[in-house]
Amino acid sequence: HPLLAATEWGELARPGTPLHWVVLNVADGPGARPDPHCLEAAGRLRNAGIRVLGHLDTRYGTRNFEELVSGAHRFVDWYQVDGFLLDRCPADHVWLPEVRRTVATLRVIRDDAHIVLGHGIHPHPGYARLADQLVTFSGPWSDYRWSQVAEWTADHPPERFCHFVHGVARPHLAEALRIARRQGAATIWFTDRTDQGGRSDPWEAMPGYWDEIVSLVGTGVSE
Repeated sequence: HPLLAATEWGELARPGTPLHWVVLNVADGPGARPDPHCLEAAGRLRNAGIRVLGHLDTRYGTRNFEELVSGAHRFVDWYQVDGFLLDRCPADHVWLPEVRRTVATLRVIRDDAHIVLGHGIHPHPGYARLADQLVTFSGPWSDYRWSQVAEWTADHPPERFCHFVHGVARPHLAEALRIARRQGAATIWFTDRTDQGGRSDPWEAMPGYWDEIVSLVGTGVSE
């Protein structure tokens, strides 16, 4: 929350920071009422030219469509978000029609919305036609260092893919960046924080080596 992490929010808005976007997750989505502190923080990012995406949890396709749409409306009405991250997005081909319906509705709710599908794995290639970006890896460094890229991703530019990796110790940071480049992922988020066996959210706070990430990332690998 901006009241608890004012310095971290300030770092995100610092001029020249190579950010593609920031995800706003107030309370498992937009929350039940507007939060003026989150509105102010999101406004500073948008004024700095950084996209702010609203966090929508699809629960692997089990989330009620009306709930998702309601959350999207609140994100736009309360925080003027630039798009959405559909977290825990299903990846199987049978869910393509439902995700297509959801994405089409989100693009009506927010003109020119930037849509990211948070599969966390390589989904059916048909999903690449639905969104601006796909999260094709989300997990620990112990899995990422041995991961393989799906062949069909070579038909798309790196700007279409994102990798989120937790538990990356500082000595492995450069190696993690090389893997992202080799696998063709232009948006990354690496952190030394862990999920503590599923008991915490490793993406919730800034990595301890944020300044080093900012200095290391180059064109084509940044978030």
